[in-house]
Amino acid sequence: MLGWALTFLIIALIAAAMGFGGIAGASAGIAQILFVLFLILFVVAMVVRALRGTPPL
Repeated sequence: MLGWALTFLIIALIAAAMGFGGIAGASAGIAQILFVLFLILFVVAMVVRALRGTPPL
C-alpha cells in the first residue's frame, strides 16, 4: 500500500511539472489517503502484535 501511495505521489509531481493541475491534485489526494490508511493499518498491526505477546522485530 505504501508503494501505491508513492506511485500516486510521483504521478502528482510529474503532472504538476507538466501543468496538469487537476490530475496533480487528484493524484496527491489519493496518495494522502493511501498513506494515512497505511499508517492506520500499521499501527493496528503493531498493537495486535503487542497484545498477542509477539516481540517486535
